[in-house]
Amino acid sequence: MAKRNIVKLGDDVLKKVCRTQLTFDEKLHQIFDDMAETMYEAEGVGLAAPQVGILRRFCIIDVGDGIIELVNPVIISKEGTQTGDEGCLSIPNRYESVTRPMSVVVRAQDRNGNNITVSGEGLKARALCHEIDHLDGILFIDRKDK
Repeated sequence: MAKRNIVKLGDDVLKKVCRTQLTFDEKLHQIFDDMAETMYEAEGVGLAAPQVGILRRFCIIDVGDGIIELVNPVIISKEGTQTGDEGCLSIPNRYESVTRPMSVVVRAQDRNGNNITVSGEGLKARALCHEIDHLDGILFIDRKDK
């Protein structure tokens, strides 16, 4: 594994829509392993491919119950709302109040291309929405409450 550099606010890659990930090979597995090491070292709860300079649709989260790897994730349902402070490894030391769904269900693929469904409430739902937003070039500061 190798730590990767986290792209910071101002880099155009953070505002671009990512392309679908089509291959599920050792290269993808290595990137996931590198992203996990990078996220844990930075003490984050999620990291999306564009945050390490890769314009592909995959991300990871770990809100304390183990790492979840998502390839080509899509939110298929959401319920309720929650409002709270949110931060981002790409925008250090900045927090804003953001309203997100209280619970979400996400359809995706795992690192081997198998279809998976992940559901989350509270912080897990917030992290899923935040990382999936990154794949569409949306930052939490774009969604901050007015």
